[in-house]
Amino acid sequence: MSEEKKHRSGFVNIVGRPNVGKSTLMNALLGDKMVITTAKPQTTRHRILGILNGEDYQIVFSDTPGLIQQPKYAMQEVMNRYVQSTFEDADIMLFMLDAKEDYPDEHPLIDKLRQLKVPVFLLINKTDTVDENRIAQLKHSWQKRVNFAEIIPLSALHGLGLDVLMQKILQYLPEGPPYYPKDLLSDRPERFFVAELIREKILLLYQQEIPYAVEVIVERFKEDETKDGQALVRIEAWIFVERATQKGILIGKGGEAIKKLGTLARQDIEKFLGKKVFLELRVKVRKDWRKDPEWLKRLGYH
Repeated sequence: MSEEKKHRSGFVNIVGRPNVGKSTLMNALLGDKMVITTAKPQTTRHRILGILNGEDYQIVFSDTPGLIQQPKYAMQEVMNRYVQSTFEDADIMLFMLDAKEDYPDEHPLIDKLRQLKVPVFLLINKTDTVDENRIAQLKHSWQKRVNFAEIIPLSALHGLGLDVLMQKILQYLPEGPPYYPKDLLSDRPERFFVAELIREKILLLYQQEIPYAVEVIVERFKEDETKDGQALVRIEAWIFVERATQKGILIGKGGEAIKKLGTLARQDIEKFLGKKVFLELRVKVRKDWRKDPEWLKRLGYH
């Protein structure tokens, strides 16, 4: 009789600079859109867990904001603390690098990686944008800096190298029982993902400072039915901005801008929930909310 296969579980945390593809990678590994992605830096503001379950394993992926070297606001300081927390509970650390970027030797992230006692993988992302010589050069230079357990070139956007990455994660994942129920996909409630989907559309539709001065919370989330008995979710979301001028830009002339935002957000929320959605958006001014620690706590930055 063959020996029963042992269960493996652990936290696999993804770190790197803003906009290197961490969220795209996590979505690709989970096979679902768990984290919002845009081309703008600092799209990810929270630490978000995505749980991948197999018969004999549970991988708890953790996506984090990019490390900000000179934070300007209390919000960015909290984001950096999320990054720090990933160094405290990782079973495997994935350090993600854009194939075109360089790091100075004194960068604080390098020192943190050197001190880790768990396996650290170097993921060279966006390999489809460079030639083989550049990849070889990165492998050579980075292996001198940090004692990586594995170096894996990949393209998170195009799904290249992900099968190798998964194979290596399962190889290094420690034995242990699952941390979460096997039917759970994340530690976050539906309300959180709805707010993030609205914020994603703001990042895509608005320019300059507007997306960074905005935070979204879902004030009301009520399960209901349409007249013909279809499932309906009534959602009221509040969009906070820092100044009255930003409120005017967000709403737009005659309300056209916020109407477009609501339509695009509702379409994505309906896909996410698998139900018809009635979405109401309200814009509120909260002066300098990014600098106010108490207000940040109310907005979910713990």
